[in-house]
This record gives sequence, structure tokens and C-alpha cells, in this order.
Amino acid sequence: MEQLKEKFEPIFSVLPQVKSPGYRVPFREKLKWTGIILVLYFFLAQIPLYGLSPRAVDQFAQLRAVLAGNFGSILTLGIGPIVSASIILQLLVGGKILKLDLSKHEDKAFFQGLQKLLAIVFTFFEALIFVLFVLTGSLAPSAPQFVWILILQLTIGGILIIFLDEVVSKWGFGSGVGLFIAAGVSQEIIVGAFNPLSAPTQPGVPAGRITGFLYLLFTGQSPDFQYYVLPVLALIGVFLVVVYAESMRVEIPISMGGGKRLSRGAVGKYPLRFIYASNMPVILTSALLLNVQLMANVFQKLGYPILGTVSNGQAVDGLAYLLTAPRSIDAIILDPFKVLFYAVVFIGLCILFAWLWVEISNIGPKHVAKQLYQMGMQIPGFRSSRGQFEKILKRYIPTITILGGAFVGLLAFVADLTGSLGGGTGVLLTVGIVYRLYEEIAQEQLMDMHPILRSFLGD
Repeated sequence: MEQLKEKFEPIFSVLPQVKSPGYRVPFREKLKWTGIILVLYFFLAQIPLYGLSPRAVDQFAQLRAVLAGNFGSILTLGIGPIVSASIILQLLVGGKILKLDLSKHEDKAFFQGLQKLLAIVFTFFEALIFVLFVLTGSLAPSAPQFVWILILQLTIGGILIIFLDEVVSKWGFGSGVGLFIAAGVSQEIIVGAFNPLSAPTQPGVPAGRITGFLYLLFTGQSPDFQYYVLPVLALIGVFLVVVYAESMRVEIPISMGGGKRLSRGAVGKYPLRFIYASNMPVILTSALLLNVQLMANVFQKLGYPILGTVSNGQAVDGLAYLLTAPRSIDAIILDPFKVLFYAVVFIGLCILFAWLWVEISNIGPKHVAKQLYQMGMQIPGFRSSRGQFEKILKRYIPTITILGGAFVGLLAFVADLTGSLGGGTGVLLTVGIVYRLYEEIAQEQLMDMHPILRSFLGD
């Protein structure tokens, strides 16, 4: 491993990087940088790809919200390369192929450098595959010779996303990946619900689900419940369920070592969220399924459709078809095997990635026990030792990791099946991201108002 680090160190040293702040970034400055990056993201998403036909069809429209990309712009790839790199490294570290201890600063720095390098490589690779195999026939008739210019544009857009994400992670709130997903899905929900423009399939009827429903209602026509009402109800349902699930937690009582309690007359509590791995399992699973769809296009173009056949941008058979999210309740009756297969694979992958994320993010029983023990904490009624902490945490963390991963997978699958406005997976991710972002902003604002809390919260 040391030899591997030495080989990559010269490469990492020449990679551009966003400078880390040498001080605690105050609330207003974090808010400023988050706002600037968000505005810049929307601006870049409006820059069109030169050489692409206006009639080009987005073959990955179903996953577009999760990818946080805007088809036809230089941000078409979105966060796809970042997440793909994260998947590879999680599997390598989780499988002990890369023996890294991410609790150590040098190993964590190596992991982050390797992830950035791999994300840049994936950016060029996905841009190449996307143009040569997916966009075939979608080039402007007057500019078929600009294939490499298209690849260059997509690569530049993908690299910009990588550095925008780094700015948010170091200088803003949350992460750029989460921020871009929430921004893209929110835009899709607002446009999908209130778009006043005429729908292409129904001239004169507003394209928005709510505006279209009201128009048909007031003109004496009968709106289609499954098309206009069900997606809005599914959106509200997912929102309420996720907010409730985010508030669910297991609370372990703790006290200061030596029997001194944290507060007079009561012990403190260490909360373990039910959705312990956050929304990362769904992001990683969706990105993995996108790569299956992408490779299906590649193999078909090469004359080996081993992952299935793609027609008009949609998989029609094979593994790629089975791993395409069903977007209608009718699919339960029309193709029950596909629905069942997709549900099992999607939920299973969410559980797998939840476990990997907990292990790699240093929030497993071993690392949490070490952290609490070093802070001088103990569980009332038990002797103070790191091993005792780990033994008790092992009762809870593995269980809530698996249950939380299965829950978010099942919820995303059901929401997609009902055709939720904004996409079931996208809404699930957005609500979770905004909820965590709200908590982080509230905590930062509280610490700015009461600086003494910083030392108590370990900031």
C-alpha cells in the first residue's frame, strides 16, 4: 500500500484542488458560497452543447434527477462520474482490496485524492461512451465532424461539477452532490406541477399536473386520476414519510466518565438515526443502474447485446430492461416478474451500499466507540471501556444500517412505481438532503450565536 501511495503522490500533487479554509468558516460565509455555487450550477446547466441536434432524445430521463444533470447542456453527465468513482472505491475498500484506515489522516487524504482522480477519468470515459454510443444519430446534420468537440464539452462540464462539489464541501453547507440533486429535483417538481405552457400531447391543456388538472376541472372535462392526481399524492406521501423517518432514532444514554452526568438530574443521549447511512445508498444504487443502461448501449453498438436490446433510447429486453425502474402501477399487472426482480435488486443494492457507506465513513460501531471513549463518555450501569462501547453499539448500528438501507430502497421503489412528481427516487433524496441541510444550517447558526457551544459539540 505504501508503494501505491508513492506512485500516486506525484499525480495528486499536480491535480488542481480547492484550498481548504485555515479557519472555521462562519455561518454567513458558508451561506454565501453555497448560494454562489447554486447560481453557478443553474447557469452552467443552461449552456447548450454545440453540435447536438435539437431533436436529440434523453435516453436516461428517468435517472436525470438523481444524476443532477441537464440533458443537452455541458452538465449532461451531472454527478455521474463522481458517484461512479465512489462506487468503485467503496467496493475496493469494503472488500479490503485497498487496505485503508480512513480514520487516519494520511489514508483519508489518499482516498480523497484517488476519488478525485478516478472521477476525472470517469468523466472523460463517460463523455466518450455517451457521444460515441448513446448520441449516435443525435448530432446536428451540419456538424457530424464535431464529435470530439462534444466529448470535450461534456468533459469540461463534468470536471467543473467535481470542483463545484469540492467548493461546497469545504466552504459551504453539506455537499455539492446533495445540493445539485436537491436543486434539480426541486426545479423538476415546480415545472412539472405548475407549468402553464401547453402540453404537446394535449394542445391547449397546461402541461403542469396541477395547472392541467384545474384547467380540465373548470372546463367541465374529466382529468385522468392516475396522470394528474396520483403523482402529486405520491409526492406528498413520500415527503411526509421521509420527514417522519428522519426523526426516528435510537437513543443510547451516556454520561461523563466517573459518574458525572452531562446535565443535572439526567444523563445525555447519543442518537442513532434510523436512516443511518443517509440517502447515499439510493444515490449509489441509481448510479450503478445507470451504468448498466450505458453499457447496454455500448455492447449493442459493438454487436454483442449481452445486457439487452435498446430501441429508441429504451431497453426492451435483457438485464438492462429488468433493471429499468417501472414507472406505473399498471406494471404490476402487465409485467409482475420485472417489478419483482427490480424491487429485489434495487433494495438489495441499497442494503449493500448502506453497509459499505457506514464502514467507509467511519460511523461503524468500532469507530463510534473509539470516538465516545476518547471523549470520556460512558454508558450508565456499565464500566467505562472502549470494548464495552463497541459491544453495545454492535447491537444497534448493524441492524439500523440494514433496516434503514432497505427502507429507503423500498420507499424509492414504491414512489417510482406510483409515478411521483419529480421521480420517486429524486423526491426521496431531495427531502432527505434538505432535512439534513436544515439541521446543519440550524446548528451552524446556533454556534455562531453561542460560541461556547463549539467546544461542547467538538467543532
